[in-house]
Amino acid sequence: MNPADFGKVGVLFGGRSAEREVSLMSGNGVLAALRSRGVDAHAFDPATQSLGDLATAGFKRVFIALHGRYGEDGTIQGALEMLGIPYTGSGVLASALAMDKQATKRLWMSHGLPTPKFRMLRADSDWNDVVAELGLPLIVKPAREGSSIGLTKVTDATMLPAAYARAAKLDRDVIAETFIEGDELTCPVVGTGAEARALPVVRIVAPEANYDYQNKYFKDDVRYLCPSGLVPEVEAEVQRLVVESYRVLGCRGWGRADVMLSHANGKPYLLEMNTSPGMTSHSLVPMAARAAGISYEDFALQVLADAQLDLRPTQDWKPD
Repeated sequence: MNPADFGKVGVLFGGRSAEREVSLMSGNGVLAALRSRGVDAHAFDPATQSLGDLATAGFKRVFIALHGRYGEDGTIQGALEMLGIPYTGSGVLASALAMDKQATKRLWMSHGLPTPKFRMLRADSDWNDVVAELGLPLIVKPAREGSSIGLTKVTDATMLPAAYARAAKLDRDVIAETFIEGDELTCPVVGTGAEARALPVVRIVAPEANYDYQNKYFKDDVRYLCPSGLVPEVEAEVQRLVVESYRVLGCRGWGRADVMLSHANGKPYLLEMNTSPGMTSHSLVPMAARAAGISYEDFALQVLADAQLDLRPTQDWKPD
């Protein structure tokens, strides 16, 4: 499709989530990339502009560069469905499922896909019982946040109350899962259904294995290996697993799965699916795309070209 044929395009970024700062970086990158390819692209920040503004902006399609709540959880997708404006990434249900770590893990487990053992926590949970079930170390995090926000690696049962309290400030649902010692990997997926395909795997080597919010976006101490250096058969298995996990959730357009490759048994374990991945200078999807021979600008254009709606607007509908 000729970029001029996209018409007026909105790039949605910023928003009201805890990941606003990252979203601003992603959105500005996407905006510049689309404009460099001749797209009539315009910034739109749902934190400062209303849904009424969105309805009257005249956008023919939008690129969602929002991260976290209100942008990656099905809410903005639902608004765009109501407005009949095609958008990038997964639809309402897949976005909501992928944002909720408990729902994601339960669905993956029902399909036999490997993911770390978990349980939901409450303020009155028996912390010793949690450790007995999941072992140590374990990870405690909000069920509906991203970018490692509110996450704690727990190495002793006495750390659990504080870890729970930290996560509970961000979400009423808190999840604990077994920590998988191994290589931290991420793998993007593009396309929909039978046409979905994995991009190259990125292996992440963080200082003291601490791939936290600051290391992800604001420091240069992390090494990103793409090509990953994995044995080809292992990389192929990770890619196969990620594409299957993407399809099981009903994702479309693009996404990125985070995976741990266990040192103990050599098997990959799915952690979570991101349906609106980062597009910052530190982001991993553009890195994998470059390894596949796709520039940042062309990748942004490719994602935009795949914008769609879950349901077609019924133009001729009339009440009975």
